[in-house]
Amino acid sequence: MHIETLRIFCDLADSRSFSKTAEKHLLSQSAVSQQLAQLELVHKCQLVTRKKRPIELTSAGQLFYKAAKDILERYDQLRSELSTLQARTENRINVAAIFSIGMHSLPDYVKKFMVSCPDVHVHIEYLSAEKIYTQVLSGEVDIGIVAVPKKDKRLEVYDFDEEPLVLACSPRHPLAKETEVDIHKLQFERFIAFEKDVPTRVWIDGILSRYSAAVRPAMEFDNIETIKRALEINAGISILPEPAIVQEVAGGTIKAVPFSNERLVRPTGIIIRKGRALSQAGRYCVELLRKQPR
Repeated sequence: MHIETLRIFCDLADSRSFSKTAEKHLLSQSAVSQQLAQLELVHKCQLVTRKKRPIELTSAGQLFYKAAKDILERYDQLRSELSTLQARTENRINVAAIFSIGMHSLPDYVKKFMVSCPDVHVHIEYLSAEKIYTQVLSGEVDIGIVAVPKKDKRLEVYDFDEEPLVLACSPRHPLAKETEVDIHKLQFERFIAFEKDVPTRVWIDGILSRYSAAVRPAMEFDNIETIKRALEINAGISILPEPAIVQEVAGGTIKAVPFSNERLVRPTGIIIRKGRALSQAGRYCVELLRKQPR
């Protein structure tokens, strides 16, 4: 029995959808169905009731799911410990951050760490939040940095920074003339947003909903750099973390306007797998990030 087959089964049980499971694992629905059929053949029992939509686990399937989750957690823990041993040998720390934090907030911390630990190599990747959670849990990444961190009993979560949120727009937009803006003035403005599965999008939607500010969705992108390019051509307005647009504001291509209603922020966090045995340098790196020296 392959570990990947167990992952596919558990994802199928969680999503209750062959199509979503296939998309997540870059497989065809037929391939997922065949993997399930192979498991049922090997264990001589039906694990899933296929006639219902969404699908449901049988009693045997529920028992298998619980055992498979336990096996996967033990295997991921083993990978984490092996990865830690290797990292100690190579004197290396693997950090993954979402693009906006990795490009704009993290460099100052990395410089300070390199001065204190010149013999330690810090490898930084810019990944989507979903991939960061996955790789932290699997042990491929030592430290993850994400926006709007979610609670997970398998993770230790520490506060990193509260990034001020501002109205971001082209200098040619009428709201760019304001020294500060009431969020209600965004009503019915063309709005350039993150895609719906991006945690920052959910956070900003919550703020707009709290103020009953209904914007007009104009474009959606999965990364902040593309949003900034759309703002520069005056395709609409957006709400963005201020540190991520410092360079554009200094260059005069984007205007940042604070909100008058309250100090709006985007919380960010450091995530580490529970039980992860970090090296001494890794622990120092986490402490450095948590001190927020800026």
